[in-house]
Amino acid sequence: MSNPEVRTQTDVVRPADDTQPLQPPQPPQLVARCFGLTDRGQVREANEDQFLVATLVKSLEVMQSSLPQPKKRRSSDHSYLLVVADGMGGAAAGEHASAMAIESVETYMLETVKWFAYCQENDEDELLREFRTALGQAHGQLRAEAERKPDLRGMGTTLTLAYSVNQELFLAHVGDSRGYLFRDGSLFRLTQDHTLVDELIRRGAVKPEDAANHRWRHVITSSVGGDSPSVRIDVHKLHLEAGDVLLLCSDGLTEMLSSKQIATELAETNDPQQCCRRLVEMANSAGGRDNITVVLARYEMVLEGS
Repeated sequence: MSNPEVRTQTDVVRPADDTQPLQPPQPPQLVARCFGLTDRGQVREANEDQFLVATLVKSLEVMQSSLPQPKKRRSSDHSYLLVVADGMGGAAAGEHASAMAIESVETYMLETVKWFAYCQENDEDELLREFRTALGQAHGQLRAEAERKPDLRGMGTTLTLAYSVNQELFLAHVGDSRGYLFRDGSLFRLTQDHTLVDELIRRGAVKPEDAANHRWRHVITSSVGGDSPSVRIDVHKLHLEAGDVLLLCSDGLTEMLSSKQIATELAETNDPQQCCRRLVEMANSAGGRDNITVVLARYEMVLEGS
């Protein structure tokens, strides 16, 4: 048996001078206080919404060492994954669709996406492509499952995904669940509904002020799963600032509350858990005609030495 080929490359590294820092300066880091809540509402018999709030942590687990040190060390980077899905379909198909879509995204993030790498500028477009692929893969899995099980035929789900690492936020979106950013007292909508009414608005056939009460406002034109072999996936990226609040929600919230009501609550309630509960209570008090899901992340600067 021949010996394996061993190639050696040696680099000699010399410090430039005593004033040169060993590490390049790192960008400011943000941490998020997150919370999610889902509720059946006042009318629907079942809850077909699902959500996910997760942190993604790069860690080093020590198997053996001669040094006295912790068994596990964690990176200082802070990554968060937030997802809201609103299922649709007969019987329990909607609930199954939204759960299956989120599980598919979880698996893709764990097994495929290099989320542990700090996102440099040239990595950002690649990460957006990864999220497109993740949602496209979930779309294919749901359609395949529906083909195998006739009682799930046509099942589908909206899906809005947000991933943040330090000060960078990435969004991937299908359907009419929404993503908002609350900054300096103003609420900005980050996503565009994939509905027939929104398409008609873009074509000038329906006035924006008529959309809220239009009979076709719930007709979804793109979903994860469903009857169409293709899926429209919107992706976005933006820069976060300390004090920003990210809101993901199903249409059970936005159908019941105005943007002004939501913005007022975000401004007045600092704690994400309390704010989620208040928003769900307000939507239920307004009629609760659909399942209600709210996920919040409030971003704050990491204090030096913490």
